[in-house]
Amino acid sequence: MAAVPDTAEPQLDYYLILARISGRRSNAEAEGIVVEEFVRDHDCATVGLNSAGWTPVDGRWWSSASFSRSMRADPELSGRVAPTCRGVAEAVYRQLGGGQLPAEAVLRTYFRDYGPFATAPPLRLGPTDAPDGFHEKRVYRVLFAKDLRADQLANLSAVWRTSVEGDLADRGARGMPAGQLRVGGDRFAWNLRRIGRELAWCLDLTALLANDADDTTRPVLHELISVMRQHGLIPVTTERFA
Repeated sequence: MAAVPDTAEPQLDYYLILARISGRRSNAEAEGIVVEEFVRDHDCATVGLNSAGWTPVDGRWWSSASFSRSMRADPELSGRVAPTCRGVAEAVYRQLGGGQLPAEAVLRTYFRDYGPFATAPPLRLGPTDAPDGFHEKRVYRVLFAKDLRADQLANLSAVWRTSVEGDLADRGARGMPAGQLRVGGDRFAWNLRRIGRELAWCLDLTALLANDADDTTRPVLHELISVMRQHGLIPVTTERFA
């Protein structure tokens, strides 16, 4: 993650729904598409999730907050959900007989069952004073469902390349993929860690902001989450700790 993130409106998140594997089949085929978009408050914490899905059996777009929750909580279903990009989703949509995948502005009109998240003031897990030279310090945790293989962990380390040092380092996550980035005067550092069976992984991000014009945190978070999705994980929520 060497480039400065784009500040344009992020694209929607796309997922393939894979068929159950049975018999001698070794690879599951896609049998549907899910499109999602997290809703965030002014400081980037998650406050809700919009979603819509389509399968040729239904023949129409449907919206289900409970299905999105199950994608993250039900091991059988999450094992059949694969994050993907819009290009692949377009190809699968055509192959399944849907024609041309609608533009994102149209897809958003199919979001009819909004799933709100419980919200609370930022947790305080340690000193929150910004170091000298910075206006504000923020700490975020992004939770993910599903698991990562050893080769995926190695690839994340290669993608991020740099290790985190100094006061931004999380010693509890040493040996795991980590990285850091400067965007203008702002400084970001992150660590990946395994946290348990239900929510398999989390990404902890520390942001040191040079001033109160916070126009970098959101795109940095979006880019990091996109990288994790590219490695097969499903984002669950983003919490602000400080």
